[in-house]
Amino acid sequence: MSKTFSPTELAKYFDHTALKAETSADDIKALCHEARELGTAAVCVNPVWIPLASSILTGCGVMPITVVGFPLGAIGTESKVFEARHAISSGAKEIDMVLSVGEIKSKLFAEARNDIVAVKKACGPVPLKVIFETSLLNPDEISMVATWCAEDGVEFVKTSTGFGSRGASIDDIKIMRDAIRGVKSAKTKIKASGGIRTLKDTLALIEAGADRIGASATRAILGELKGGVADQKKGY
Repeated sequence: MSKTFSPTELAKYFDHTALKAETSADDIKALCHEARELGTAAVCVNPVWIPLASSILTGCGVMPITVVGFPLGAIGTESKVFEARHAISSGAKEIDMVLSVGEIKSKLFAEARNDIVAVKKACGPVPLKVIFETSLLNPDEISMVATWCAEDGVEFVKTSTGFGSRGASIDDIKIMRDAIRGVKSAKTKIKASGGIRTLKDTLALIEAGADRIGASATRAILGELKGGVADQKKGY
């Protein structure tokens, strides 16, 4: 089935993002106002900026969302739970949590899965995304964790922090998609993030199975659609 996107329709796929350490309050204000103008799904900011983002975005339909255990995922479960609860109380409408990659590499699978389950429980009705950092995982590990997330009711799996050795790839998305499909009645969606800077890349990731796009280059990508629309075949 072919799909035609207008800039307004495509904007709804985007989490407009600013996560660098040097991001200032003025940068956050500009990000939020740009997201309102473009009509993105959300803005994704570091936890310290959630109250500011939430105040700017109130009532406009763009969600303020934040990260937990970012960018390494190498903190204890109790700390991630606290971060998630505090972020939600500060106004976060979705939580993007980094997987404990070191535990996966150490084959401490029960511990890594418990990390996900505990944060999912802490989030309650607030959607959770689990960031894999796929550049550090092999295909079997990506598939395994995506299966866990689907089985445990996690709302999204996400490819990358944007701080790894590479960002999202078509192969990553397909592995995640196929793993989720293998879980009966799974509703888990996919967020592609990391290094997404062009319309061509965005549409290819959506075709592969991405339901959300994390990017800082949102305006430039949507600008490529101005004056016309792009055809997109959805492969799922």
